Amino acid sequence: MTPTPIVQTDGMARRDMLRGTMLLQPTDFALNGGDRVSVTGPSGAGKSVFLRALALLDPLSAGSVRWRGKPVSRAAIPLYRRAIAYVRQRPAILDGTVEDNLRYPFSLRVYRDLRFDRAAAAALAAQAGRSASFLDQQASELSGGEAQLVALIRVLQLQPQALLLDEPTASLDPESALASEALIRARFDAGSAPRAWVWVSHDAAQAARLGSRPLTMRAGVLSEAAPPAGAAGSTSATSTTRTTTAPRDADRIGKESAP
Repeated sequence: MTPTPIVQTDGMARRDMLRGTMLLQPTDFALNGGDRVSVTGPSGAGKSVFLRALALLDPLSAGSVRWRGKPVSRAAIPLYRRAIAYVRQRPAILDGTVEDNLRYPFSLRVYRDLRFDRAAAAALAAQAGRSASFLDQQASELSGGEAQLVALIRVLQLQPQALLLDEPTASLDPESALASEALIRARFDAGSAPRAWVWVSHDAAQAARLGSRPLTMRAGVLSEAAPPAGAAGSTSATSTTRTTTAPRDADRIGKESAP
């Protein structure tokens, strides 16, 4: 039996209502457990638009998103964003310490069944090459790369089913970027249920390392690309991506999740 995708879109599209231009052409996309998807393409091609639409952060102009085979109702959006976590390239960082930022999600209703674990958070920071004192550092003193790392740890500690990563290591030095990649791999490979990610990158070498299922985005059109030589085999044989050019008839929804 073919497994139900974690997330599936049917004709998902985004239009700039002011200019009347299509930002994302109607797209059919399936993300299955175990998928490691990389998305590359020129600046302005629609990669971030695609991720934000998939995270239900911006209203769709057409089409729909299904989670575990079911449409995502407005009431279910907080739970959906808990499971399908979006990590921005320029994350929102709160005043206070790094620990204050890591604790913040647990104050939200959707995460109140969980408890912050400082030791676990410190272990994640250590895996990314940071000392135990990193959690006590003031957020105002963080570099751009360190802010990205805080945002990443903030999400990983919540154990989402899938990650939507918008250039999460773009501001990190090469050594720290590789450590963060290893952290994400280890965290996702350790889960009992197969997890997945969609990783947007401008770094072709990074995309080749992390994407067993490479996609490209150009002018709002998402398409499959040939797997790079040496890429790990995908664990999903049923993933599909199709972009159509004819728009279909079809709602910024709430705020972004804390991570």
